[in-house]
Amino acid sequence: MPKTLILASSSPRRKELLALTRQPFEVLAADINEDVLPGEDPRAYVRRLAEEKAAKVAERFAGQDVIVLAADTSVAQGQRILGKPADEQEARQMLAELRGRQHSVFSGIAVLRTMDGQLHSDVADTSVPMRDYTQAEVEAYIATGDPLDKAGAYAIQHAGFHPVEELQGCRANVIGLPLCHLKRTMEKFDLSLPQDLPAACQAHLNYQCPVSEAILEWRQ
Repeated sequence: MPKTLILASSSPRRKELLALTRQPFEVLAADINEDVLPGEDPRAYVRRLAEEKAAKVAERFAGQDVIVLAADTSVAQGQRILGKPADEQEARQMLAELRGRQHSVFSGIAVLRTMDGQLHSDVADTSVPMRDYTQAEVEAYIATGDPLDKAGAYAIQHAGFHPVEELQGCRANVIGLPLCHLKRTMEKFDLSLPQDLPAACQAHLNYQCPVSEAILEWRQ
């Protein structure tokens, strides 16, 4: 690994997942415009934002031996992107829309090597089935304040609300940092993350992942 790995995000969830790689890293969040472009689909949107975040942070390390990792995660109902709710009422509306239905979560990751400007990016997507939670559960969850800084107004890992049932895809992606996608992206720089990273991820999330092997075997 290079001398320094920079995580271009202040998300505690991403920091928690990246720590499973056992690689030392520093945090330097990127401040960019996150507006959706006209006609931009969710997959293109998260990839673009991840790449822009990586480039923004990399500007501060030109010529140094640094790897910048950036990520962006969005919830989508069809082609419509659900960002972070502006207030409790919007959170209530989002949770009502998602209740008892499937939607998609997309995470774009971008890895940029500042020494030569090489950039590789990838996108993970997971189909997420929401349970038919009650309005009382929604109100109790909103009262915690947790939905207000989450895309789609929910966190899959919230123990009190537990909005998702019978997930069949990458859980780390829904939380914000798909580690198997990161591992295969790092390999494009001839950098290796631990072989046991998928097992460490599953143990940490208490989740038997049915897709990790297929993700690692697939090559762009």
